[in-house]
Amino acid sequence: MIYSTKTALVIRSDLLPWQIANVAAFLSGGLACAYPEIVGEPYRDGDNRLYTAMIREPIFIYGATSTELTRTHGRAVSRGMRFAIYTAPLFKTANDVDNRASVAATATAGLDLVGIGLHADRKTTEKITGGLKFLA
Repeated sequence: MIYSTKTALVIRSDLLPWQIANVAAFLSGGLACAYPEIVGEPYRDGDNRLYTAMIREPIFIYGATSTELTRTHGRAVSRGMRFAIYTAPLFKTANDVDNRASVAATATAGLDLVGIGLHADRKTTEKITGGLKFLA
């Protein structure tokens, strides 16, 4: 099925595997909260056990350098997008309050981005992520 929207994560490709997984999880959660329409219905198995819903459409995951992340961030900002970010200092904090304080203490131009989560109509997302390659 082809959706009219596209969800994409852009993650710095030089991160350790656990960091990539962590960033992807945090960004996906942020997008599901900001865009509840991307969440499908709960699952139920053959024994009638209920499971949580998941994001209903594929998530495209791109790798990027710091420069490419900055460019992608700028493209999203210039289009008035609301999107999720993850910065390098968040690897050193231990809770959401400290995470938000870390981001709030940094000017936009100084953000050390390691990940961006996007959800928009397909064409907009593709323009923002143009030139990026899938994370290997």
